[in-house]
Amino acid sequence: MSADWPIVQLGEYCSKIGSGATPRGGASVYLDAGEISLIRSQNVYNDGFRPEGLVFITPEAAGKLQNVSVEKNDVLLNITGDSVARVCLAKEQYLPARVNQHVAIIRPDSEEFDARFIRYFLASPVSQGLLLSIAAVGATRNALTKNMIETLEVPKPPLEMQQTLAEKLEALEKKIDLNRQITQTLEEMAQAVFKSWFVDFEPTRAKIKARENGQDPTRAAMAAIAGKTIDQLDTLSPERIETLTATADLFPDTLVSSELGEIPEGWTLQTLEDVITLAYGKALKKTDRVSGDFPVYGSGGITGTHEKGLVDGPGIIVGRKGTVGSLYWEDHSFYPIDTVFYALCKGPATLEYAFYLLQTLGLEGMNTDAAVPGLNRSNAYRLQLPKAPGPLIVLFSKFTSSLRAQMKSGREEISTLEQLRDTLLPKLLSGEIDVSNFKEAEE
Repeated sequence: MSADWPIVQLGEYCSKIGSGATPRGGASVYLDAGEISLIRSQNVYNDGFRPEGLVFITPEAAGKLQNVSVEKNDVLLNITGDSVARVCLAKEQYLPARVNQHVAIIRPDSEEFDARFIRYFLASPVSQGLLLSIAAVGATRNALTKNMIETLEVPKPPLEMQQTLAEKLEALEKKIDLNRQITQTLEEMAQAVFKSWFVDFEPTRAKIKARENGQDPTRAAMAAIAGKTIDQLDTLSPERIETLTATADLFPDTLVSSELGEIPEGWTLQTLEDVITLAYGKALKKTDRVSGDFPVYGSGGITGTHEKGLVDGPGIIVGRKGTVGSLYWEDHSFYPIDTVFYALCKGPATLEYAFYLLQTLGLEGMNTDAAVPGLNRSNAYRLQLPKAPGPLIVLFSKFTSSLRAQMKSGREEISTLEQLRDTLLPKLLSGEIDVSNFKEAEE
């Protein structure tokens, strides 16, 4: 079927191809909130637009970039640096927006091309390989020029076929996005419980307030733990009430002063070294990170795979050099390289407890004054924290291990769907699979 599709130059069917600029003043004029977004390369990924790190600019600054206003479903393509060739669609909820000089807008003629088709074509493995190769030609830094984009050859199926193909791939991506949202919600639930129990001591504070008001301290703590009102406790099952009672009994009804401020009575202070050991990763050449079943972790995340795992999973990885204080949870066995630590727990601490504890310690702000950013292990070990009762840590870990099992299942489904998408994508784009006979993802 692909032989029937004409091959055309992209620029001939676009009303706009062009990049933006950084507003005068650079990062100093960026806003954390505002009406007009400035989309940068860190927002553009092949699996979709990512709002993390999105900044905003004033209407005055946006006015000077009027010629690079972003419209819904514009194709956004990274054109410089290490992220070159990453591509996604602009999302309506982040408009109005402009792009900086590292991102190009591609706006195809809607009567000739479905923008989603262009995005999927540019994100396909073949196109990514081509874009990366031409970006590396004749420059010290990877870059795609306007001319390179305009002269890029793309297949041009009938518009209706483009739309059908895009809809099939979108169905898969919507399932992927839903799984990501569910996983993120579960993660936020675990973080919230840790903060409530071990940072804000909300059950103890609920007991104190209840006692002052002549109410039952235990039921008040149970309500705080369950996220319910005291009256709503009566709607819960006997098994749930039993668990809540046991948990509430582990929290005292008094706060006492300490070097860290108020902590529950009976709790003492300890250091991070009392809770975990930060073990050093092992050096591994880049050439040895190219194939295998075990993820290789650096401080910026997964940097490849290896044929052997160094640490049995699940495990926690902490950025040591480069991206200081970054944290990763890995369900499977993995290989930590020498830019990271991996955590070994000391009883009664568990991996779940240690992971959420580390998120609260501000490790990302503990950079040493060295040429290469680094986390000094001795400095981290000296951090003080409240020493919670072992049974409470066990209860927290039981709760969060259930959440993390659901997260693991969600991530595995995401991986399966991504593999299906990536397998189908080149076949659909080439016409090897007839989209008219393509089964829905849910069948």
